[in-house]
Amino acid sequence: MNLAHLLVRTARRLPQMPAVVERGRIELDYAALADRTLRLARALGERLGVRAGGRVALVMKNNAAYVELLYACWAAGICAIPVNVKLHPKEIAFILDDAAARVCFVTDDVDTAAIAAARAGGATEFIDVDRDDYLRLLQGEPGSVRDAAPDDLAWLFYTSGTTGRPKGVMLTHGNLLAMALNYLADVDHAAAGEQLLHAAPMSHGSGLYIVPNVAAGATQLVPASRGFDVAEIDGILDAARGVKFFAAPTMVMRLVDGLRGAARGLKLIVYGGGPMYVADCRRALDRLGPRLVQIYGQGESPMTITVLPLADHARQPHEDEGRWLARLGSVGRAQTGVEVAVFGEDDRAVAAGETGEVVVRGDPVMRGYLNNAEATAKTLAGGWLHTGDLGRLDERGYLTLVDRSKDLIISGGSNIYPREVEEALLLHPAVREVAVIGAPDAEWGEIVVAVVVRDPARDCSAEVLDAFCRGHIARFKRPKRYVFVDELPKNPTGKVLKRELRERIAAGGRPSKVN
Repeated sequence: MNLAHLLVRTARRLPQMPAVVERGRIELDYAALADRTLRLARALGERLGVRAGGRVALVMKNNAAYVELLYACWAAGICAIPVNVKLHPKEIAFILDDAAARVCFVTDDVDTAAIAAARAGGATEFIDVDRDDYLRLLQGEPGSVRDAAPDDLAWLFYTSGTTGRPKGVMLTHGNLLAMALNYLADVDHAAAGEQLLHAAPMSHGSGLYIVPNVAAGATQLVPASRGFDVAEIDGILDAARGVKFFAAPTMVMRLVDGLRGAARGLKLIVYGGGPMYVADCRRALDRLGPRLVQIYGQGESPMTITVLPLADHARQPHEDEGRWLARLGSVGRAQTGVEVAVFGEDDRAVAAGETGEVVVRGDPVMRGYLNNAEATAKTLAGGWLHTGDLGRLDERGYLTLVDRSKDLIISGGSNIYPREVEEALLLHPAVREVAVIGAPDAEWGEIVVAVVVRDPARDCSAEVLDAFCRGHIARFKRPKRYVFVDELPKNPTGKVLKRELRERIAAGGRPSKVN
């Protein structure tokens, strides 16, 4: 089933229901959203030459056009590539090349010239959704929704691998339909008239949640800031009703600290993308009330591995406090139709309470990685998605994550892989060796720390390296701290002992901070 049919069905059922609100103004009702979507779908093929099976990139901040473009791609049988607008132009260029994107829709704050200059592949047509070229695409006749098989690509989600090279996660119409059904069954019983606030990027989890909420007839609410602004959200929650949104734990705690009103309009916050400390969770529950749902997922199984629902955040009558706190410290239990297990080194399930690698299988799990058969075979070995996360399942099926075997750093809800940062820093002539690790941080969850061995013949400081990083990687991936050492600790085979580095930093290594 083509995901665009979900929009068409809602438009028939609720034609005058607000579909998209931006800057406090109703931009589109469902009838208008469906009409514009089908006009764009036809224009993608007839005017822009994107055939069914082709790919279209979206490098945009949150806005009303995001919704209609996603569904236009799907209606036309085209795969959408939502891209984090905060990425460096070189990183965006790689994605466009790897995916062979024919067209890229942007907002006016995107430096298309820098992206084009960094590209090594074919030409891509850039269209700014804030300008007349985009409006002209809507002037033709509407098309129709193409048939789609469950394995047809719908969304390419680029996530960085441990090698530092981004991998295109192939998510199909079947994957995203399963994700939507999981959301409606386990996370939020969405209804018409409710509002999905896009405070987090639509290129990630917030955008994925468009699908179930459009199916339910809920409104997509794009704030004037096009992102996360505590004062703005405070005003929205005071004026609106039935508001829900996806947020990283860092965002939740900023909201807890910054809210002035009673958040009367808040239905729930779905949080994920990083660990929520138990003390923070309790503080959020005290401030917001029983309005928290936690999900655990990966790009390879989007938003759909486990869930800790509203009821599980509450302490049950006569429940032992220790049991309740253990549950709050978990990431919940497997979502409906999803199997979760913990495997040992022999790729067999371990007993309850034992630690191993978290593995997953079910309809939401990706088709594979684009142009990377080797990584696909390794990650999906034996029919299970090997997450690379270490965890343990208790006797009731609640999963607690204990570590990440791939050295992934999650800072403010954004995934940062050390190898990407290390490769950028090693381009600087004064950097002889470098190891990048994550360090706990009260505000961000984790921050990036670079441990650097300098060339003694060259001058180098934290400020110099920070400026250098700005020219090679996205700003949010830059190290927040630098530690300069004479040598890196290594094992006999020459592998850097990052665990030892983390212990040294925790014990009081001298970092040089940058803002």
